[in-house]
Amino acid sequence: MISNEELLKIAKEASENSYSPYSNFPVGAAALFESGNVYSGCNIENSSYGLTLCAERNAISTAIASKETGKLIKIAIYSPKSAKCFPCGACRQWIQEFSKGYNSEIILENDDASISIYYINDLLPNSFVLK
Repeated sequence: MISNEELLKIAKEASENSYSPYSNFPVGAAALFESGNVYSGCNIENSSYGLTLCAERNAISTAIASKETGKLIKIAIYSPKSAKCFPCGACRQWIQEFSKGYNSEIILENDDASISIYYINDLLPNSFVLK
């Protein structure tokens, strides 16, 4: 299985493709599914801010469009502008949705380039999940 460091490296590379002319806040994400496949994405902004697509949702969308059906095991999120680039509320719900009952890991980089691991159930307690 891919290491957290490797997953974070893929997220860093994805952040370089960000289209963020409004916020100047590039973000990249790399999502590992139980199949072992990794899908990356970057944030894509729009002048109509509500149409902006976050990196996490972009990576998960790429997975679904690629016929991924398994659980999201972990996702690394990176921005060169901020250590510990936590997912927004909408992305937390998406991560929960595609975790399919698994307590997915959220991999973030600290100021000193070390890694912190958080779990979706801690970041989004009592989330909305269809049973």
